[in-house]
Amino acid sequence: MANRRKNTRSREKETDWQERVVQIRRVTKVVKGGKKLSFRAIVVVGNERGQVGVGVGKAGDVIGAVKKGVADGKKHLVEAPLTKSNSIPHPVKGIGGGAKVMMRPAAPGTGVIAGGAVRTVLELAGVRNILAKQLGSNNPLNNARAAANALASLRTFSEVAEERDIPIDKLYA
Repeated sequence: MANRRKNTRSREKETDWQERVVQIRRVTKVVKGGKKLSFRAIVVVGNERGQVGVGVGKAGDVIGAVKKGVADGKKHLVEAPLTKSNSIPHPVKGIGGGAKVMMRPAAPGTGVIAGGAVRTVLELAGVRNILAKQLGSNNPLNNARAAANALASLRTFSEVAEERDIPIDKLYA
């Protein structure tokens, strides 16, 4: 009886994670007998409460690749501090390969102004008001990683005040 309860609880924890497939590519590897086909899936996993991860999975079939991508995304989670207006605390830039992403906080009611993979990452992180721009590469994997990198480098005012060993009210002075 106790085992059943544990199983349902773990299922409830799993359901608050959302996953979105950003891209599925059919890739080939040339081997001695010819070409070996497989699929690569780029998946973004998030709980819409500040945690998001970008994962990549490769398998012989699409479903297997997506499953592996979800598992990889959960391994590479980043924590993003959100403000009361579901925005980010300060402007930030992120880098992933050749892709650069610039993000700026926005006023409530603005919405997510971003394109492609960056939009998916921000939505699954729980950000509701933000301005973002992809610079450099338009590769979805590198842009998703750049967005995750930018969210990971965010710091709250209290964290900055703690690092500098000063009270928060002195931070503005």
